[in-house]
Amino acid sequence: MRVDGREIPVTGSLLQPLTRRTSDILRVVFAIAGVAVVIAGSLITRPEWLALERSVSNIVGFLNPDQSNLVYLLYGIAILILPFAILVELVWGGQWKLLTGYATAGLVAGLLLSITPNGFSAPQWHLQVPENLADKTFLQQFLDDPRWIAMLAAVLTVSSPWLPVRPRRWLWALILAFAPMHLVVSTVVPARAMFGLAVGWLVGAVIVLLVGTPALEVPLEAAVRQLAQRGYTVNRLTVVRPAGPGALMLSATIEERERALVVELYGKNQRTLSAVRQLWRRLTFRSSETAPLHGSMHRAVEHRALMAIALDELGVAAHRPVTVAALTRGWMLYAHTLPAGRSIEQDPSDTAALDAVWRALTVLRERGIAHGELRPAEIRVGEQGAVFGGFTAAELCASDAQLQSDIAQLLVSMTAVFGPEAAVRAAIEVLGEQTVLTASRRLTKFAMPRGIRASIPEWKSVVTAAREEVRTQTGQDRIEAEQITRFNRKSLLQLVLLIGLVYVAYPFISAVPTFFTQLREANWWWALAGLALSSLTYLGTAAALWACASGVVKYWPLVLMQIANTFAATTTPARVGGLALSVRFLQKGGVGAVRATAAVALQQAVQVSTHIGLLVLFSVAAGTSANLSHFVPSPTVLYLIGGVGVGIIGTFTFVPKLRRWLNTSVLPQLQEVVGELARLARDPKRCAVIVLGCAALTLGQALALWASVQAFGGGTTFVTVTIVTMIGGTLASAAPTPGGVGAVEAALIGGLAAFGLPAEVAVPSVLLYRVLTCWIPVFCGWQVMRWMTDKNMI
Repeated sequence: MRVDGREIPVTGSLLQPLTRRTSDILRVVFAIAGVAVVIAGSLITRPEWLALERSVSNIVGFLNPDQSNLVYLLYGIAILILPFAILVELVWGGQWKLLTGYATAGLVAGLLLSITPNGFSAPQWHLQVPENLADKTFLQQFLDDPRWIAMLAAVLTVSSPWLPVRPRRWLWALILAFAPMHLVVSTVVPARAMFGLAVGWLVGAVIVLLVGTPALEVPLEAAVRQLAQRGYTVNRLTVVRPAGPGALMLSATIEERERALVVELYGKNQRTLSAVRQLWRRLTFRSSETAPLHGSMHRAVEHRALMAIALDELGVAAHRPVTVAALTRGWMLYAHTLPAGRSIEQDPSDTAALDAVWRALTVLRERGIAHGELRPAEIRVGEQGAVFGGFTAAELCASDAQLQSDIAQLLVSMTAVFGPEAAVRAAIEVLGEQTVLTASRRLTKFAMPRGIRASIPEWKSVVTAAREEVRTQTGQDRIEAEQITRFNRKSLLQLVLLIGLVYVAYPFISAVPTFFTQLREANWWWALAGLALSSLTYLGTAAALWACASGVVKYWPLVLMQIANTFAATTTPARVGGLALSVRFLQKGGVGAVRATAAVALQQAVQVSTHIGLLVLFSVAAGTSANLSHFVPSPTVLYLIGGVGVGIIGTFTFVPKLRRWLNTSVLPQLQEVVGELARLARDPKRCAVIVLGCAALTLGQALALWASVQAFGGGTTFVTVTIVTMIGGTLASAAPTPGGVGAVEAALIGGLAAFGLPAEVAVPSVLLYRVLTCWIPVFCGWQVMRWMTDKNMI
């Protein structure tokens, strides 16, 4: 590289990875969105657009026909000259490599819009206008053909990054004037022309993404001149780190001072990538977790230099800034001295260095400064103690959350270098046990910055080791994770389930107005009786679980837990949330993890057995009056279910990983349940309590539905209602919706109708039943669950 008559050798690659060009990727995304909007507007709202365009044209169309033709002629000549003007500009500027992209863009855009169901349609532009085109001049044929507009938009998009700013703006203004020009001459804008404009922009954006932009041309000459103005004459440049997600980093050898500088260059890619990341963090993380947004790349780089100056005054900065300057084509220069001291990773046995690092962090905390990204590579130890580099995410006047995040990051980094025991012990000695314990709640995946995750191999195991070591040295049973995001995985899952719930339950939601009208005629004493009878389900289930846990936990807290269980089971598919809540409650009550899981599994096994037994008993009691063929699937469905079952068994038998999981995870639990059932058979009293409790669940639901039917006039027997409750509930339990919402209602209404109950009684009865046994308990269960969480009972 030659700068001002001096030859400066440059060693290393200056190319930026294609996948890192955020601005080009965003251009393609916006172009795709533009094509989608044009297509949607043409197919859906085109009549409305035509009416609007005619109204606007009547207002702005003040030219007479002769004047309109003259304006259209002048505009057509200008738009016809446009691609040749661009071509001359590229040739004059010596952009020979760009000519291939220029030609490719025009050719691809034209070919794409020439595709028809019958093959390719060639342009029909006639110098001598035939009779069927008598109302169109030669230029009008060009302007009305979408291929020509697409070619213009494509070549202009490809050429824009290489064109000077002022000509580029005039050219874009000329091509975008296509729409208002049609309105001025008292016509509507052709939809095909707008589609061609959007497709041309998309083709050009894709080609720019593939071939690159001038932002990839690193302005090294301008950087060398800026350093020379500061008194640093560069003799040699060596690429230390190629451009990518971070800056292009070079080592500059200085002639007069006989030392080197670190030169960091930030391009347009870093500007857009940083803006996208800041916006994403602002949308997903809590406000206390994020620093204020930087309005430009200049402000971001300047902020980093100012933070380096602030930390240098405190004696904890690894380097000192030299200059910050704006370069050509949107690049930024940040030069600083070489980092002082040695890397903390060079000597993992130096415990004195470990203590110095934590003391240096204390200096930052006392001044309210957060570093933001304490990677091992940014931590060094010198004669004056530990110092820090980086400062990309550093912040003055940091919040408590940001200061705690620094401690968590340093725990992970020091664990990776010195091991968990030494890292945690040194942190507790310097900061105190409570401070470290509070910060350890941030030892999670989302709380760790991207830089730390990328710089530490197997960082997940390192984070786990640090958290477990903090728990051990502080004597805590469990460290609750801090929620740093606005929406966690659980809330997003619940949102998706809620959308699915509303979708499935829409037919029943639409019947709510009619249901409220019918409530005026309902017998409220029967409704209250149904609510009271539904309480048998909570009493019986609590009794069964109490007996399964051998009476280790108290009974009445178990009843409260069953109310909370209604909310947990309803908001998760297949009631898995209720099972997890039961296990958690038993563990908090002093039952071991394995024993608690076995107790819940035992209750479920007895519940299934009792349910089947009651179904057989009531089916026999119903006799011939109960036509159960309504609920029996067809032979084809039964064969299909059998085939799927055989396939699942075969898969688990022949796939080694599934077979190992079956042997190591499922089989021990199954053996535990079978053993519990064997011991339960030898204890008649305990067995009776569990069976009666499980039966109370089924009978309580049946009694609640029967009372709901009686509230609207009745018309069926308790035996029939019990069969419908058990069979309908069983069929609906396979539904993927939370609490079987939608499926339960459909199954129960269909079952009651199959036994002859009129729809005007069955529909409101089932809806009342669901209000009594689902929606009211869910609301109460949410409050009970929050109370039990505050009391550390779950």
